[in-house]
Amino acid sequence: MSEDDALSGHLQEIRRGTVVLACLQLLREPGYGYGLLEDLERHGFPTDANTLYPLLRRLEKQGYLTSEWNTDETRPRKFYRTSAAGAALADRLTAEWRAVADAIATLPEER
Repeated sequence: MSEDDALSGHLQEIRRGTVVLACLQLLREPGYGYGLLEDLERHGFPTDANTLYPLLRRLEKQGYLTSEWNTDETRPRKFYRTSAAGAALADRLTAEWRAVADAIATLPEER
C-alpha cells in the first residue's frame, strides 16, 4: 500500500463521522438531499450521493432526523430536518469534536 493510499484511507475514516455531524448541523434548517450535497460541498465536506442518501435514511430511522414530502413543486422532494434528539446529539458531538481538536493541538508536531 502506498503512502497516498494509506492517507486516503485515514482521511476517509475522519470524514465519515464529520459528515454525520455536518448533516445534523446543516439540517437544523429544513433541506432536501441534493441541496444538502451542495451545502456539504460548500462547507468543505464533499460527499457522494450514494453515501448521503443511506445516511439520511439511517439518521431518520434512528430518530435524529424527521422528514416530510413537499409536493407543491412539479417534482416532489423529501425535506429533512434535525429532530430534537438530533440537535442534542449534534451539540454533544460538536463538544466532543472540539475536545479532540484541543487535545490534538497539545501534541508535539516534531521530535
